[in-house]
Amino acid sequence: MAPKLGIIAGGGDLPGLVAAACRAQGRPFHFLALSGHADPQVIGGDAPQDWVRLGEAGTGFERLRQAGVAEVVMIGPVRRPTILELAPDFRTARFFARVGLKALGDDGLLRAVAAELESEGFRVVGVDEVLSDCLAVPGDYGSLSPDQQAQADITRGIEVARGLGALDVGQAVVVQQGIVLGVEAIEGTDNLLRRCGPLAREGVGGVLVKLKKPGQDRRIDLPTIGLTTLREAAAAGLRGIAVEAGGALVLGRDAMATEADRLGLFVIGIEP
Repeated sequence: MAPKLGIIAGGGDLPGLVAAACRAQGRPFHFLALSGHADPQVIGGDAPQDWVRLGEAGTGFERLRQAGVAEVVMIGPVRRPTILELAPDFRTARFFARVGLKALGDDGLLRAVAAELESEGFRVVGVDEVLSDCLAVPGDYGSLSPDQQAQADITRGIEVARGLGALDVGQAVVVQQGIVLGVEAIEGTDNLLRRCGPLAREGVGGVLVKLKKPGQDRRIDLPTIGLTTLREAAAAGLRGIAVEAGGALVLGRDAMATEADRLGLFVIGIEP
């Protein structure tokens, strides 16, 4: 049997999908849910769980040990707090004093957190090791494919997303007819799409491109799209979504294909 998995849970549905996969595999698991970020309905009342604040690293490590956790996965979006909101305990404050400027970018911070977990004796695994069927595959999801203009916008999006990711800023960009309507920063993909809707130009709609950052540790923060992303893209007037095959997660392959066809959008796994 696989070792007990600690699910360090932020927001969204992904923590629940990981728990469901563990149940299906007969694998023991334990939630370490982050207060103010994880959704209690996703965590559920019957799952083994502890709740901690982001600033309670010492308590979190101890809870994972008490639960007999050997491997951990970090999953779900977490809004970055200010230092005042964080109210760090001694263990967390010592961590930030040591990592210094690494904490300025999301990838740098997450790498440092992963290293800290491993220094405490836990093995950090990628969500794709648990949800392997959600890893993006090459080709079309659904019946629609990008045309020549959309392909050109995808190419432009890849170029911009790589530059964005190299600076450890974000993973997503929206391009319409060669024009960059917006890039992802701290707001996340759904808010990026909402922001880009009013900026759309006349004519054919744009595309959303999501790539993992260059050199990104694939165990942490893989780009992810789901039905909400697809619906937000449609509401913003986009024509489709392109994600990195083998480097992003597509939640619910069949449901995504059905919904993409219903909305008249393409979803494609690309190999940039």
